[in-house]
Amino acid sequence: MQYDTKTVTESFINFYNNFIDQLPGIGVGVLIVVLGSLIAGWIGQFARRRISDRTHDPLMSKFLGQAIKYVLIIFAIMIALRSAGLGGIATAILTAAGASALVLGFAFKDIGENFIAGVILAFNRPFDVNDTVEIGDNFGKVKNLEFRYTKLKTFDGKDVYIPNSDVLTKPVTNYTEDGFYRWNFIIGIAYEDNIEGAKQTIMNALKKEPNVIEDPEHVNFVIEDELATSTVNLKVYFWVDTTDFRRMALITKGNVVRNIKEALEDNGYYLPADIQEIKLYGGEKGFPVRLEKSETSVTQGSKDSEP
Repeated sequence: MQYDTKTVTESFINFYNNFIDQLPGIGVGVLIVVLGSLIAGWIGQFARRRISDRTHDPLMSKFLGQAIKYVLIIFAIMIALRSAGLGGIATAILTAAGASALVLGFAFKDIGENFIAGVILAFNRPFDVNDTVEIGDNFGKVKNLEFRYTKLKTFDGKDVYIPNSDVLTKPVTNYTEDGFYRWNFIIGIAYEDNIEGAKQTIMNALKKEPNVIEDPEHVNFVIEDELATSTVNLKVYFWVDTTDFRRMALITKGNVVRNIKEALEDNGYYLPADIQEIKLYGGEKGFPVRLEKSETSVTQGSKDSEP
């Protein structure tokens, strides 16, 4: 037992002496990690600004700035381990990383897919920051591109984080890439009304709306859409500016609908509601009808009906 105690004591003393000998190296290693992290952050920000100035692409510049930052931090950690006399640990980490890459690839398959998709989207994507897009069931403005997800801000204030792999594989509808979008809606006039006159009234109302776009490439028009139960339905097509989709496009559509409705009424066109036809089958010849005006009620019906 005495021998064992002596051995333990000697081992502890040797460990303590080795630790004291390596302490300066460990201190240097910690200093390298701290300074390396600060320098990496500064270089990442500098690279982000330079890339943004050259490409005018805030999403790609931020993504690449972060990538450069993290690569430099890992490089600083490797140097710090070697400076601290722990080069064997650094080599073991790299070896283990290479050996476990396949296992981690299966274990974190989704994370790997999203990261690779993020790299692809950083250089080639169907949208820019503040573009109004629809990705799957999500509709809103693009706010950010991270390593694993793309952030959308919906028009009702929700923050939606979509995995980059979904952005890369699902259809993406960009409403603001070229700044134009064509709205349409249906309005019904009475069968007795003049169709060509109503169409001309609608076109005149469209021309009076300053935010409706019309040029040789973007033509507004009205067509006969359907002979409905109570109305002749006209379908109105018109172009709007979608640079600010939430405000410009939606408000313009509301203005157009209101202006056309008022223009048709002012020109004597009738916009009837649907007519409901009630048929009675069997031996019934009538049904009770109650008309109420103020506090007076009158009941009408067939001779056999009870009041």
